[in-house]
Amino acid sequence: MHDSAHVCITDGDQTQGTLQLTWSVGSIRKIALVALPRLHVDFQFEGLDDAQRYTFMRRFDLYMQRGGG
Repeated sequence: MHDSAHVCITDGDQTQGTLQLTWSVGSIRKIALVALPRLHVDFQFEGLDDAQRYTFMRRFDLYMQRGGG
C-alpha cells in the first residue's frame, strides 16, 4: 500500500460536525485485459447524524462511479 493522504472537512451549519477522510492508492485489479485502479478510503464522521452521513455518502458514491451510464 502507498502512503496515505487525508483531509478534515468541517460542516458550515450550526452542527459543527466533521468528517476525516483518509485515502491511499490500492493495487490494480486485473480482469482479463482490463486493469482497474483502486482507491482505499476511510471515513470518520463526528457530530453528524445518520441523514447527514447518508447525504454525503450518496453524493460521494456518485462522484466515484466510473463509466456510469
